[in-house]
Amino acid sequence: MSSASPGSTTGTPRRPEAARSRPTDLATDGLPTLALRGVTKTYPNGKAALREVNLTVPEGDFVFLVGPSGAGKSTLIRLVIREELATKGKVILEGRDLARLKRREIPRIRRRIGIVFQDFKLLPNKSVRDNVAFALEVTGTPRSRIGPAVDRVLRVVGLSAQADQRPGELSGGEQQRTAIARALVHDPRLFIADEPTGNLDPQISWEIIQLLLRINEMGVTVLMATHNAEVVTALRKRVIGLEDGRVVRDEMGAAYHRED
Repeated sequence: MSSASPGSTTGTPRRPEAARSRPTDLATDGLPTLALRGVTKTYPNGKAALREVNLTVPEGDFVFLVGPSGAGKSTLIRLVIREELATKGKVILEGRDLARLKRREIPRIRRRIGIVFQDFKLLPNKSVRDNVAFALEVTGTPRSRIGPAVDRVLRVVGLSAQADQRPGELSGGEQQRTAIARALVHDPRLFIADEPTGNLDPQISWEIIQLLLRINEMGVTVLMATHNAEVVTALRKRVIGLEDGRVVRDEMGAAYHRED
């Protein structure tokens, strides 16, 4: 992968000041978008996927979630999107305890979250425009609002010219941009990217990261789970490390690997 940082064409990313530890149970200055309080997730087979996790993500934060496979990253994401419930503790999104939601409230709270995966999950027989529009159609959004909303997010991700193409006619990067547009069309306050560059080559990966940074600059909180050490180290954002279901580090301006 090139050593150039996003937005630059040459050179090595400037190394910011040393990482600062952020206590996971400490109140933050911003309004919390997401908070986990003493969260444990144990599956019926007895496996503890998360153990006493405490963390707070303020509004507008950009957070990398790192750790080896099996560390608990995917479980944490499933709890945040309310696909699963914590065995113990609380998962709070924008002040709402997700475990206390009524069934009819779950789709509404999920629309406050945008999420993309490394495998895109696009509908192959629909155009880019229709893939994005479908996310609004299934929620009963009036047709008069769908067209302008879709056009807006396609401009954000730079796909206006590809609006009528189908996924099979797009590059991997364009398919991921389509997935990002679909996740953005509800105006989420929290954007979760689960290994969004896992299937992309290095240059395209940086383009996707630049797009996530732009989304974050729009005021959207971004939580990105990744194994991409170069991206994490170059950007020096907040890094939360998981191992064996526990938060083992929470640092500002950090590299992928702990720097002691």
